[in-house]
Amino acid sequence: MSGSYCKSLYPFSAEQHQQGLSFDAGEMIKVVQSPPGGWWEGEKDGARGWFPSSYVQVLERTASLSRLPVEDIKDPLPPHWKCYMSPQGRRYYVNTTNNVNGVNGGSLEHPHNSLIRKSSTEPQCPGSTSPTRKQNKETTVTINCVTFPLPASMPEQQLLKPNEWSYCDYFWTDKKDAQCNYYITGFEVLVQKQFKGKQMQKEMAEFVRERIKIEEEYAKNLSKLSQIPLASQEEGTLGDAWAQLKKSLADEAEVHLKFSSKLQSEVEKPLLSFRENFKKDMKRLDHHIADLRKQLVGRYTLVEKARKALADRQKELELKTQQLELKLSNKIEEDIKKARRKSTQAGDELMRCVDLYNQSQSKWFEEMVTTSLELERLEVERVEMIRQHLCQYTTLRHETDMFNQSTMEPVDQLLQCVDPTKDRALWVKENKTGEVRPVDIEI
Repeated sequence: MSGSYCKSLYPFSAEQHQQGLSFDAGEMIKVVQSPPGGWWEGEKDGARGWFPSSYVQVLERTASLSRLPVEDIKDPLPPHWKCYMSPQGRRYYVNTTNNVNGVNGGSLEHPHNSLIRKSSTEPQCPGSTSPTRKQNKETTVTINCVTFPLPASMPEQQLLKPNEWSYCDYFWTDKKDAQCNYYITGFEVLVQKQFKGKQMQKEMAEFVRERIKIEEEYAKNLSKLSQIPLASQEEGTLGDAWAQLKKSLADEAEVHLKFSSKLQSEVEKPLLSFRENFKKDMKRLDHHIADLRKQLVGRYTLVEKARKALADRQKELELKTQQLELKLSNKIEEDIKKARRKSTQAGDELMRCVDLYNQSQSKWFEEMVTTSLELERLEVERVEMIRQHLCQYTTLRHETDMFNQSTMEPVDQLLQCVDPTKDRALWVKENKTGEVRPVDIEI
């Protein structure tokens, strides 16, 4: 009967159900009909939970209960479906053609939502290189164990550092390596950028070292040439001019020798010594983020395991319920109690695993922001340091060789235009992996 209403919620015993007896809860209550199929919330033998509808006492609908059963006006029910409401105000959807509830395990899901959920594509296993799970009516997607919002599910996220092309905004998702053989994390892309910068700095120092060798060899040859006694017998004023020319060679050799010495102390040595512990520091940061990501993967695996365990427990509970509908017995009732208790425990375990996962992802997110900003600062510092020492190189050249000053002017102009912020923006645009940041899983 569509007008049935649960009053007592105390389940019958198997004998009462077979004899059609009613439960006296302080007044005589006439049992008209149980809701077809499914579950009602109630209490039996001191245990509160969901019980088969055949064990629930039901009254005829009275004028004071004219709102029951309810129909959802905004989202009409499919044909042959009815919506009942418990005294606690919870809606219960039933298919009146086959007496089957619309959802698994006694949840109170609208049949439209149930059909959408059942028709969705089965997600892939955790750790795959494509989206691993769609959850919560497709509001989030988990990629390589990191959960992101779907664009249509929430307003567009604001950048942490707008208009700066900052590392902390564009390296949240993973990308394939150059050979497309495997995926690397956004943080690994940043670390590779740092190691490449260090290598470039080392190669610049090697270039300066070669320049120093040339200057030293040139000074040595000039000094040697100035001491050769060729045309030393020349006399008179011409001999004095020749002697002065030879002396100028020695002076020029001294100038080039001093130039090479300054190149070594003021350019080459700073380039080589800048961040001597760079490799060690980069490995420390990389390992720290990698450990947090590994923990995140582990905890997402536990979430998936707990999710599967809950689904198994719900299936077990549904099977026991079907057995009870076919054959009433005290043993099946006890089995249902155990199955219900295990299902509740599995749900609690899933919530615990999700909470731990969200904690790990929040920690990883915070460390990613902090560390990426630190890498950004280090890169700016590296570029500025190299720019300053290359400017020093040109200054020494000007002091040493005024004749070649014109050849250094274009270099000076380019050095004045060095802009690490612009360099970073160009690099980020070409190498960014993703700008959407992680969000928590919602159950």
